[in-house]
Amino acid sequence: MILVTGASGQLGRLVIDNLLNTTPANQIIAAVRNPEKVADLAEKGIQVRQADYSDLDSLVTAMQGVEKVLLISSSEVGQRTAQHSNVIDAAKQTSVSLIAYTSILNADTSPLILAKEHVATENLLAESGVPYVLLRNGWYSENYTMGLAGALEHGVVGCAEDGKLSTAARTDYAEAAAAVLVKDEQAGKVYELAGDNAFTLNEYAAVISKVSGKTVAYQNVPEAELTKILVGVGLPEGFAAILADSEAGASKGGLFSDSKDLSTLIGRPTTSIEDSIKAAL
Repeated sequence: MILVTGASGQLGRLVIDNLLNTTPANQIIAAVRNPEKVADLAEKGIQVRQADYSDLDSLVTAMQGVEKVLLISSSEVGQRTAQHSNVIDAAKQTSVSLIAYTSILNADTSPLILAKEHVATENLLAESGVPYVLLRNGWYSENYTMGLAGALEHGVVGCAEDGKLSTAARTDYAEAAAAVLVKDEQAGKVYELAGDNAFTLNEYAAVISKVSGKTVAYQNVPEAELTKILVGVGLPEGFAAILADSEAGASKGGLFSDSKDLSTLIGRPTTSIEDSIKAAL
C-alpha cells in the first residue's frame, strides 16, 4: 500500500496518475484534508482517507496498513516543520517501511529561506528511525510560466541576476516520485532532482520572445523592489518576500544543479523550458 499525502494538490494528483501506470488503484491511498475534493480519485478505485498534517491522530488512522508514504511538503510555510513531524511520528507509530520526502534542491547548502524547514524535516527523518529517501526537488518551470501573461505585457522582472535555474515541469517531478515509490531498496538515497538544461532569466526572456514572436526583455531589480512588485500584483507580503529571497538565492547558485538524477529516474530528458512555455501559451 502506497499513501500519498496532499493528494488533492497539483503534484499529488500527478504522482497518483503516474502510480496508476504500475500499481493497482486499490493499493494507492490518497490522504487529503477534504475527501470531497478527490471524489474523482475514489471513482477510479483509489482509497481516499481523511488526514490533516496538523492532526496526528488522523494521520495515524490514515496510515493503517501502509507500507510506503510520499510526504509531499506542506504548503503552509512557517508551519511545515511541526506538520511534517506529525507525519513522521504517524509513520513511526504504524511501522511504515519507507517515507519519500519532497525536499528542496541542494537543501543542505541552499541559501534560500525556504530551505530551512526542509532541512529541519530532513533532520527529523534522520532521527526518527523510519527508513526514508529524499527527493530534493528543484524549481518547477510553472513557477515562471504561470506569469507569462505579465511577462508578455511588461517583460520578465526578477532579482536572480545571471544565476542559472535548473527547472523542470511539475509532471517530471511527479513521474520521478512515482518511480521511486515503486522501486526496491530506496532507503538512504538522496536524489538531487533538477532539469537537464539550466537557463538564466535573460535566456528565459529570449525563449519567450522566440516562441511568442514578441520581444521580451529581462529587467533585474533589487530584492526589495521585487517584493514590492509581487505585493502589487496581489501576493501576500510574506509570500512575496519568500519568492524574492528565492530569486536572490538563485543568483548565488541556490536553484542550479548539474545532477541528472531526474532524467535518470524518469528515463527521458526533462521537459525543456521552451516546451513549458509553449504549453503555457
